[in-house]
Amino acid sequence: MNCRDDPWVVHERLWKRIANMDAPRGVPTRSNAMQTNKRKNFGFFFALCSLIRTFELYSKVLTLENTQINLVFLSLIRTFELYSKVLTLGNTQINLVFLSLIRTFAERKRIIYSFYQYKVKTMEKSNLQIARAAYQPKLPKALQGPVVVKEGKPTQSVGNQEEIKRMFPNTYGMPVIEFVPGEPQKVEPFNVGVILSGGQAPGGHNVISGLFDGIKSLNPASRLYGFILGPGGLVDHHYMELTSDIIDEYRNTGGFDIIGSGRTKLEKVDQFEKGIEILRELKIKALVIIGGDDSNTNACVLAEYYAAKKYGVQVIGCPKTIDGDLKNEQIETSFGFDTACKTYSELIGNIQRDCNSARKYWHFIKLMGRSASHIALECALQCQPNICLISEEVEAKQMSLDDVVTYIAEAVVKRAEQGNNYGTVLIPEGLIEFIPAIKKLIADLNEVLATDEAKEISRSEQLDFVRRHISKENLAVFKSLPADVAQQLALDRDPHGNVQVSLIETEKLLSKMVGDKLADWKREGKFHGKFATQHHFFGYEGRCAAPSNYDADYCYSLGFNASRLIGAGKTGYMSIVKNTTAPAAEWIAGGVPITMMMNMERRNGEDKPVIRKALVELDGAPFRYFAERREEWAEKTMYVYPGPIQYFGPTEVCDQPTLTLQLEQA
Repeated sequence: MNCRDDPWVVHERLWKRIANMDAPRGVPTRSNAMQTNKRKNFGFFFALCSLIRTFELYSKVLTLENTQINLVFLSLIRTFELYSKVLTLGNTQINLVFLSLIRTFAERKRIIYSFYQYKVKTMEKSNLQIARAAYQPKLPKALQGPVVVKEGKPTQSVGNQEEIKRMFPNTYGMPVIEFVPGEPQKVEPFNVGVILSGGQAPGGHNVISGLFDGIKSLNPASRLYGFILGPGGLVDHHYMELTSDIIDEYRNTGGFDIIGSGRTKLEKVDQFEKGIEILRELKIKALVIIGGDDSNTNACVLAEYYAAKKYGVQVIGCPKTIDGDLKNEQIETSFGFDTACKTYSELIGNIQRDCNSARKYWHFIKLMGRSASHIALECALQCQPNICLISEEVEAKQMSLDDVVTYIAEAVVKRAEQGNNYGTVLIPEGLIEFIPAIKKLIADLNEVLATDEAKEISRSEQLDFVRRHISKENLAVFKSLPADVAQQLALDRDPHGNVQVSLIETEKLLSKMVGDKLADWKREGKFHGKFATQHHFFGYEGRCAAPSNYDADYCYSLGFNASRLIGAGKTGYMSIVKNTTAPAAEWIAGGVPITMMMNMERRNGEDKPVIRKALVELDGAPFRYFAERREEWAEKTMYVYPGPIQYFGPTEVCDQPTLTLQLEQA
């Protein structure tokens, strides 16, 4: 190509001209101040363009053995993209030049994102990771050879049947299926895409490795593509092919770093259409979305859209969330829950050992679990703390915030009377949302903040706005809350419109209120002990832990099973594996229609179809077991120290599922 025709050279000349403020003919000149400001902006762009081109040319001859070089390059790209979004360009011709540059840049970005496949051979590995890579996850007997589909009866959604049926006419009412041994059949090569969506959970890499091995077992020429950084990679066409060299580096490891994860919601037609462009280009037959309830809801919507349009692309979901709230009669547990709970339980056990050694602190420990208390309950079953709050029970008993504080304070007093001025309190992350008065307040706030008027006001005006628009009853509750808690409830929402409860320091709020109540009781002569506190929040510590043997096997089976759902031509299904308290060979593999798990819920001021979350059942075996023993745990010191996850050794040490699952399946 002639140098004069190289778009990068052309763009550099144009940006240099703009940077020098040589206005095109017919364009009015700006004030000196604006010229100076724009000169700085465009000077930055000229420098950045030159740097990108230099780096790109350099990368062509560079072997790229160094991971850091790739990451710097990706960082540079993201900086460019972010900067381009905030720059305001007033001149039409400048805009056209800028858009032209963006388009050229976008074309090259596909090559750039292939650099995400940085040389995995340079990854440094611990001795455990090296030994762990040799572990071969177990499979259900039915998946160890050819399979045939065994269909059950037609299904219906768990709620709002008519609305869900109307919204999903092509994927509603399908039967639950089970795979049983069958006869070998010839399968033509096919390509599959995979997405990691939402927060990380231990075992995601094994779902992908199971999927990879599964499609290769059907035809070795089949190919797997990973979309980079979640659903956004599908929309923006950022992808990489996952080869055996890459897959082998991530087997039995924690994290989602093989392709990264993201929280982009797939819910708009333009996103679906952008997705089908790249799926067709890569000749992808099926897309596997690994995620929680919201992500799998999006998978169901996408499956319905592609089925209605007859695009010929299947969509399969896999149940992921450490919170444990994606389960039902068909899904025994979501992957990652086992490993996360065992990781948190080790940390809690360590704290309890320290607590019982120093004997001078009450440790308030907040645990992940915004919408359900499964993690807190499982950790309580493993560690036997003095107090464990269960959000669902707080709501069922219509407890106020003061009731919760009083419950904890009374336990502190009883232990102090025995000379034990120490203890542990487990608090589920979403507790604040389950206190009935605050739950009503949050529902009111969600409605108010979802209005068009609310979306137009600035953040600084938001608090005053909600005070004027919520009901008098809720306003009274709002004013009674500590200022920082009230502010958090009124301001920040996640992409799904939920309060970001992880940012509310519930553990500190409760310990302060307990301390204030105990101080009042001390003045009244009702408390004679000491009360000092330590605070902890265990969240990220458990999301990317190396998967337990249970999760390694379970996740691998889910991925392998997804390949069989694809081979059977299914869409709108979630991969399921059941009977997992039995030896792996006896596990039952199959699929459940995602619509079967859906109902209508209020989100962002609208009624939307979503997968119903599974809460702690107060009449279920795990909670009953806990409730029968918690009073004794509160008064006495009966701590259990689970220790770290074990990968090698006796099966009773290494392969046991959670106590929650054992009690539920007993």
